[in-house]
Amino acid sequence: MNRYAIIGAGPSGLAAARALSTRGIGVDGFEASTGVGGLWDIDNPRSTMYESAHLISSRTTTEFAEFPMRSSVDYPGHRVLRQYFEDYAEHFGLSDLFRFETRVTRLEPRDGGWDLTSSGPDGEHTRWYAGVVLANGTLAEPNVPSFPGDFTGELMHTSSYTSPSQLSGKRVLLIGAGNSGCDIAVDAVHHAASVDMSVRRGYYFVPRYLFGRPSDTLNQGRPLPARLKQAIDSRVLRAFTGDPARFGFPKPDYRIYESHPIVNTMILNHLGQGDLRIRPDVERFDGTTVRFRDETAGDYDLVLLATGYRLDYPFVNRRHLHWGGASPRLFLNVFPASFNGLYVMGMIEASGIGWQGRYEQAELLAAYLDAVQHAPARADRFRTRVTSEAWPDLTGGYRYLGLERMAYYVNKDAYRGAARREKSELESPMAAGRV
Repeated sequence: MNRYAIIGAGPSGLAAARALSTRGIGVDGFEASTGVGGLWDIDNPRSTMYESAHLISSRTTTEFAEFPMRSSVDYPGHRVLRQYFEDYAEHFGLSDLFRFETRVTRLEPRDGGWDLTSSGPDGEHTRWYAGVVLANGTLAEPNVPSFPGDFTGELMHTSSYTSPSQLSGKRVLLIGAGNSGCDIAVDAVHHAASVDMSVRRGYYFVPRYLFGRPSDTLNQGRPLPARLKQAIDSRVLRAFTGDPARFGFPKPDYRIYESHPIVNTMILNHLGQGDLRIRPDVERFDGTTVRFRDETAGDYDLVLLATGYRLDYPFVNRRHLHWGGASPRLFLNVFPASFNGLYVMGMIEASGIGWQGRYEQAELLAAYLDAVQHAPARADRFRTRVTSEAWPDLTGGYRYLGLERMAYYVNKDAYRGAARREKSELESPMAAGRV
């Protein structure tokens, strides 16, 4: 019987292990850290977690449907979430499937499968697998841009930020204003000597609560058409948060939901109180002075790069994942069109998709691998459709910004609908006979 490897024991790796093992598919998991949790395990050497981190989507829209969180907190912190994944793994017997403190160092194709080389407590070993599931996360490899000039103070990416004590007494400039950047800015106003944020474009700010409820729980019925939802939600945001341009942010040059919104309105409060200020894009560094594009300048002790992350699968040659631009080109962000035995889990970003959306992604993969073993005609039909028919539109009608960080962004309803349809097609006895 074929066995499959799973790289990573974060949410996506656990989802894959659960979905595959439920169908009796043999798996071996590999995790470089000492336990499960991935990003949410702050002690994991690859984790980019920080002490003040909490979910930005609410608990009920994020948790696995078959395993609700014990916590009743709407937006739990990272320690609660690490415990949740430990409980999930224990409940379904997933930890026993993984080799911990074991890092995958190389994947090479051989005999229709893959030689996987790993290094761990028992030394270096190479094992053959019929296929490999890459679930090592999307938020671990920092995106570090270059700037003209040299900064002679401390230059750090937010991936290295863990505690507000790192900011104490310092003049801090944050470059970028994503969700992590805004969280850290709020930390900084309580500890740093001063805080500025350099931003290139405008953002939409979504409050965590609307009408007394977590904001992402208010529209859980049938999804509205994109333009209608954008029009309604833009009006609601204007009523609740006003115009962020009043606080110094540029006006967004795109509609709401065409880039990931900021789920943090505390930063607007601090701007209104004068605790921090917005600066334009950086022109160049000059010692401890940072010069901005509006010809102003400021002196700083610490420049903190909130410039996001890039995809990184360092153990396999990019050609095997059909890279195109900033990301691999994969059917439903899972399957290379060559069907070479590599599969990617978790390479999806979307407002509100949660871990259940990732589990449905894993269920689709499990349905395909089950068909490979027990219904090869259905698997053949699936492969033929993927390679010969147009791929489904995963945008949901939204015109996402053409940025590298948006390269694998999807609309949650469009994605989950497509994944469910493909799974149903794979499981249908009639599927193999359709033309």
